[in-house]
Amino acid sequence: MPEAFARVLGDYERHLVAERDLAPHSVKAYLGDIAGLLDHAGRLGLTDIAELDLRSLRSWLAKQQSLGLSRTTLARRATAARVFTGWLARSGRTPTDVGSALGSPRPHRTLPDVLRVDEANELIAAATGLADDGSPVGVRDVAMLELLYATGVRVGELCGLDVDDVDRDRNVVRVFGKGRKERTVPFGHPAAAAIDRWLAAGRPQLARTGSGPALFLGARGGRIDQRAVRTLVHRRLADVPGAPDLGPHGLRHTAATHLLEGGADLRSVQELLGHASLATTQRYTHVTTDRLRRAYQQAHPRA
Repeated sequence: MPEAFARVLGDYERHLVAERDLAPHSVKAYLGDIAGLLDHAGRLGLTDIAELDLRSLRSWLAKQQSLGLSRTTLARRATAARVFTGWLARSGRTPTDVGSALGSPRPHRTLPDVLRVDEANELIAAATGLADDGSPVGVRDVAMLELLYATGVRVGELCGLDVDDVDRDRNVVRVFGKGRKERTVPFGHPAAAAIDRWLAAGRPQLARTGSGPALFLGARGGRIDQRAVRTLVHRRLADVPGAPDLGPHGLRHTAATHLLEGGADLRSVQELLGHASLATTQRYTHVTTDRLRRAYQQAHPRA
């Protein structure tokens, strides 16, 4: 990569961190995509960022396609390129936003797997049965599963919760989502009871000096990590006969689907999930419609 491109990439990283306040995972993803773009531009003979044009952007995407990358990945990288060229133009590094005309391949839309209501209940019942011995880890696992299903929070949001983020007077939890955006999400009585039990009988047994304010703790007393939560969800779902093998994000899909099936309006679900675009939330309406269609075909005598 030409030295001039490396300097621009460093400036872009500072912009993503300091000005856009993106999470480390998002910063890493953006930088990885743009580093690939700039490396490709260098191979095309470009040495100055002002030489970057629509043709070189399209050449980069074509190269990605020839490597067999999925349409979803190509669409994401096209978006990353447009965000980058927009920043180049706003910061005066290029005279125009050359990526504004860059198209994106339409990603294949797949319906997310979700649990039925009875499967979700069996999931939590299985974890509750294992927690009957009173072990702090078992009590914690029930509280995490209840909260994941009750609120639809992302696994990173769950792991980032502090004790003070839970308001038991109102049964709501304060969540910091993508872009550090704050939202308040309600939860029901089963989740409240599980959290109370965890805070009263589970967390004190795992807490150590240096545990800090983290709501959920690992076996060694530190803040629970995402890998441990994913492992938990996979293991407990294995105890539910016939249930799909989902991760924490599958519980998020499940929560959204069950809310809509229960009569919640789309805007409310969008707010609860922290989606920036209503279009992201609308995919769950396809899930509920698909379920209605299957139920009709199975039950109606003239289906």
